[in-house]
Amino acid sequence: MKLSDIAARLGCDLDGCGNTRAGEIEISGVAAIETAQQGQLSFLVNRKYASELESTKASCLIVAKDFESARIPLLRHPNPYLAFGKSIELFHSPVSFKPGIDPTAQVDASATVGEDVSIGAFTRVEADAVIASGVRIGSHGMIGQGAMIGEKSKIGTGCVIRERVVIGRGCVIQDKAVIGSDGFGYAKKEDGSWYGILQAGTVILEDNVDIGAGTTIDRPALGATLIGEGTKIDNLVQIGHGCKIGRNSMICAQVGLAGSTRIGDNVVLAGQVGVAGHLTIGDGVIATAQTGIPNSVEAGRTISGYPAIDNRLWLRASAVFNKLPELSRSLRSVIRRVETLEGTLNK
Repeated sequence: MKLSDIAARLGCDLDGCGNTRAGEIEISGVAAIETAQQGQLSFLVNRKYASELESTKASCLIVAKDFESARIPLLRHPNPYLAFGKSIELFHSPVSFKPGIDPTAQVDASATVGEDVSIGAFTRVEADAVIASGVRIGSHGMIGQGAMIGEKSKIGTGCVIRERVVIGRGCVIQDKAVIGSDGFGYAKKEDGSWYGILQAGTVILEDNVDIGAGTTIDRPALGATLIGEGTKIDNLVQIGHGCKIGRNSMICAQVGLAGSTRIGDNVVLAGQVGVAGHLTIGDGVIATAQTGIPNSVEAGRTISGYPAIDNRLWLRASAVFNKLPELSRSLRSVIRRVETLEGTLNK
């Protein structure tokens, strides 16, 4: 594909950087900047990789609008990472699935299955489940009684969609995810043992929600655990019973939300963030990796550390941390000198 055609399809401005025939360059694929070869397209967003610019063999780079000129042609775009993501689709097609139900799958007679649905080997669809048109369900999965899956959603291999769970349109659920498992609810009995509380609620995923591999989303005793439209959840995340997550939020790998947490719109929780239950995190909050959140957080804040504090304060505190042994020695030395001086003055 000619570079000029790629520029047009991605909405990029082609900067030949002195090459008047840059638009004629043939591009055969895309690759990371450090491994790209001649005839391939790459991207450069993070300035810490700028040193790769001189050594890359890529024939062109996708960069930001204000990126400086280079020795190779550039495709300039206001959102270069997004443009690069779309460029992959020009050269790679997703795995296709033919509509149909595998002979080894078990679909209850009372289930409703729409047109162009694909159900993989050894998957079970239980009574009164509703599978809308264009849904793809992988092998070795389970769709529980009364569950509903919206149009063109994709359910990976080994997924469990429990009873009465509602999956919206265009959702993607990766392999081995469990949606609608029982919430962790117990009451202490007089004899000291635990009484399991029936988890009679459900889980609702609104449209265009993505769920990563191995992630679990629990149902509450009453009501629903809700994941808002467009939210993306990474692998190995635990969403506790009764949580509510707003729209277009991003929950990264190994995050854990305790029960009844409220997460606003456009929130980013980086890897291994832990959130205590029954609190609220406002719209637009960003929590950096491994932040522990024991209290509610106002909208728009960026927080870090445990207990979570303002990110800028945390950065300053972290810079001091490595100096604590030296500061401690200096403080002890000052104390000794003061004690010696006091002793001399008291004589």
